[in-house]
Amino acid sequence: MTAITPLEFIHKKGNFGDHHKKNQIDLLKISEVKNLSIMQIVQYKKSKININNIKIESLEIPTENSTVKSNKETRILWTAPRTWLILSSIENIEDIIKNNFKDSDFAITDISHSRAIINIEGVQAKEVLKKGSPINFNELKVNKCVGTVFHGISIIIDSISDNPESFNLLVLRSFGESFYYHITDSSLEFGYVGV
Repeated sequence: MTAITPLEFIHKKGNFGDHHKKNQIDLLKISEVKNLSIMQIVQYKKSKININNIKIESLEIPTENSTVKSNKETRILWTAPRTWLILSSIENIEDIIKNNFKDSDFAITDISHSRAIINIEGVQAKEVLKKGSPINFNELKVNKCVGTVFHGISIIIDSISDNPESFNLLVLRSFGESFYYHITDSSLEFGYVGV
C-alpha cells in the first residue's frame, strides 16, 4: 500500500527566491522527509523499569532533556520526561520496539501518518528558523532537539548536522501545508532549492 505523504501535492522542486548568481552549494535545500516510522514511547508512572537497561538498534535511550541518540537509520529524541520519539527507516522497527518495551510499562503509539517532516539544510538554515521561533539557536547543537513554535505552529526541531547545518522539522500533519509555506516564504530571502 502506498501512502500519500503530507506535502506530496504542494512541495515544489526547483530554485526559488534570491538564487540568481549564487552557487548551488550556497542555497538552502528544503525537502520532505519520507518513509520514516515515527513511534512515540511513554513510560508509565507506575513502571519500575530502568530505562538505561533498554537499547534500540544499539542506541541507548536518552535520559537528558533535549538529547538525541542516533545512527544511520534511527534517531531517538527525548521530548519530555519519560517520553521519546523514535524515528527510523528500518522496516520492522515497530516489532523491535515492542520486543524491547513491555506494554505493561510503556505506551507505544505509531504516529507516523500524523506528522509531516521537513528538512532544511544550508548555511542560512538557522536564520530562517530564527524568523519564526523564539528559541536561542546558538545553543541548539547537533543531536539536540527542542519543542517550540514557528509562527504559532507547534513543532519539534531536530538538529541533524552542523556541516552543513541541517534540521528535521516535525509538525502535525494537519499543519504541514501552512508550516511548509511559512518555511519556504522565510527562505526566499536567501534563495532555496526544493529537492
